[in-house]
Amino acid sequence: MIVKTDQAEARGPRAGMDRDRPEAEVAPERLEELMIAGEVDVVDVRTPAEHARERLPGARLAPGGIGAAPVERPIVFYCRTGARSRAASSRTPGSATLAGGIEAWKRAGRAVVVAPGAPMEIMRQVQVVAGTLILLGVALGALVSPWFIAISAFVGAGLLFAGVSGWCGMAKLLARAPWNTRCARS
Repeated sequence: MIVKTDQAEARGPRAGMDRDRPEAEVAPERLEELMIAGEVDVVDVRTPAEHARERLPGARLAPGGIGAAPVERPIVFYCRTGARSRAASSRTPGSATLAGGIEAWKRAGRAVVVAPGAPMEIMRQVQVVAGTLILLGVALGALVSPWFIAISAFVGAGLLFAGVSGWCGMAKLLARAPWNTRCARS
């Protein structure tokens, strides 16, 4: 099924991908039909690490939708939940998005390609490292010297800054870690 805004439901291989209607969304069930028929080009707009970790079968990577020039077939963009793919679709005439992103695709019971040895998502890594450093700072502060509590304060201040500014230094640092860069290159 194709979900469209301000228009009656359309049918056919190009339904939901009208050149003048970039806000078209394709439901997971309909996208799978179009993929099997070879009628669409599926483009993942997430980061290389996200794509390497898990993706739709046959999807190609174009982070942010950059370099995803339309070919003979209409393009359907997807990301985790749909926000990044809507942004890419708005810049690409004749494209559509996967309604609800890869999360909706999985909820609908559709298959994904999963890399078994891929690392955790960056933000989960940040949570693990930050939590470990805070606990370590508190434990060392209680057992060795109160000065070690400064570790916890420093990490807490960094998390506060990340929440307020939207920029996380620890995430940037972890993204360059060997286990994450290896994943992004493969």
